[in-house]
Amino acid sequence: MVVMFILNLTVFSHVQHLVSQQRLSDEFRAQLAAGTAPVSEGDFNDVLLADGVPVGILEIPSIGMYEVIVEGTSSAETATGIGHQRDTVLPGQSGVTKLAGRAAAYGGPFSGISSLSPGDTITVRTGQGLQQFEVLGLRYAGDPTPPNPVPGESRMILMTARGAPYIPTGVAYVDARLVSETQDAGARQTTPITLPPEAKPLATDTTTVWALVFALQFLLVIEVAAVWAFRRFGAQRTWIVFLPVLLLAGFLVADQTTRLLPNLL
Repeated sequence: MVVMFILNLTVFSHVQHLVSQQRLSDEFRAQLAAGTAPVSEGDFNDVLLADGVPVGILEIPSIGMYEVIVEGTSSAETATGIGHQRDTVLPGQSGVTKLAGRAAAYGGPFSGISSLSPGDTITVRTGQGLQQFEVLGLRYAGDPTPPNPVPGESRMILMTARGAPYIPTGVAYVDARLVSETQDAGARQTTPITLPPEAKPLATDTTTVWALVFALQFLLVIEVAAVWAFRRFGAQRTWIVFLPVLLLAGFLVADQTTRLLPNLL
């Protein structure tokens, strides 16, 4: 289980992220072509967006990053792409946008944002067109924050884990300001008060613990069956039949355990 956990965190999670990004990119580009890409917290039919749906495409040329943005910032959402914090406006709209991304696991899309310099360009493709931002600077907890935006101004804050890979010690923030035309802000139903605790930076999500319990039960049943088969049919037949199933069960447990880690890891 320990080996599977390490492999899942350092190898398999990146594969999962790559597959998710391809699917999300295809879905969002289809919405752009049809003119149905979301511009608020509701979809084209004013139905509240589900967690994990695509809302934009983020590109930072200076660090070679191209990533689909999804709605929500809990561990499940940041495993698939850059997460948009629900209580903030979409990129390019009047106000402040907050985007959360992982620094190491699941593709580590924000692993390089600490190297960004003032003046670097960030672009975001949304349902309202191409939004262009300019980096203001990097800061950590306790550092002075930029002044609040004036009415009609658009800002963006990128957030990721600070510290050695897979060992977060805090949160790093990159501030950017919109240099293209500001877009109208869509209606937001989520507020800072109603934002779930698991959606905050470096938060853990325990809402899927039930899935970990079922995965552990599945692993236990397979182990018991393997012991019985070993005594009944011998080692060779048991290994041939049960090794793939045990690996699958171990992967399921490792995957659910990884999802309990901080959302910026």
